[in-house]
Amino acid sequence: MSAGGGTKAIIAALAANLGIAATKFVAWLLTSSSSMLAESIHSVADSGNQALLLLGGKRAQRKATPEHPFGYGRERYIYAFIVSIVLFSVGGLFALYEAYHKIQEKEGIHEWQWVPVTVLVVAIGLESYSFRTAIKESNHTRGKTSWVNFVRRAKAPELPVVLLEDAGALIGLVFALFGVVLTLITGNGVWDGLGTAAIGLLLVTIAAVLALETKSLLLGEGANPEDIAKIQQAIMAGPGVERIIHMKTLHLGPEELLVAAKIAVQPSELAADVARHINETESRIREALPIARVIYLEPDIYHPQAGATSAAEAGTLPATA
Repeated sequence: MSAGGGTKAIIAALAANLGIAATKFVAWLLTSSSSMLAESIHSVADSGNQALLLLGGKRAQRKATPEHPFGYGRERYIYAFIVSIVLFSVGGLFALYEAYHKIQEKEGIHEWQWVPVTVLVVAIGLESYSFRTAIKESNHTRGKTSWVNFVRRAKAPELPVVLLEDAGALIGLVFALFGVVLTLITGNGVWDGLGTAAIGLLLVTIAAVLALETKSLLLGEGANPEDIAKIQQAIMAGPGVERIIHMKTLHLGPEELLVAAKIAVQPSELAADVARHINETESRIREALPIARVIYLEPDIYHPQAGATSAAEAGTLPATA
């Protein structure tokens, strides 16, 4: 995984969630609070998710093979998608199931009443630290991009996943605290059940967002507009290239980009000169955008009508010289 920042955020979240899960389980055993049980399962699910992200990052580092000539970089997307499924099923659906039973039973919290409140306040502090770490590491790559666009456009899935999980965990803890406090004040366990239901709906929503964003990465996303502009400028910066007839890009992984372009060369050039210009162009692309590791450039002679047809078929517009 590149960005040691992503790994740092995952490890911070994993450490926080393991500690939080243990204390929540103890609180649930002492009080039988459904909010505490839902939050315990939530923390266990989050811990498993962070372990999955670390595993995906490790497996993505494997070298390319004849069977997988473009490597294993997209495994990080697969494991991020599995995270969304775990969050939906283990976290969200379980919380909704537990909320249904708690609302029916309406049993209050009669013993160790101070325990759940103490645990939830401590958990909010730990989750805040984890969330702060994720924000700090994300800012290194986010730049001036808004948080919504960062989550939607980020090609590395780890930081957006941790950000959404930590944000969901903090909001979920507030819901749990709300339900527990009102249950203690009123003696009515319905409030505990409603807090649990709110946690479940929150987790299902976050899981759906993660699934949709990760699905887009799995299907294959091209480079962002800024990177496309860098590639185009690099191609046109040297001699021997009259124009870009059409170009396509595809992320093979978060830090590996495939670039395929048909470029117009001068009709009078010798084959040796064309080959030299192509090699020089590839070097300029890699210098301008280091993640462009797989580059295919096809030389051609530009004809306006043929160029427009080719570009339309490729789903791009021909670039002007």
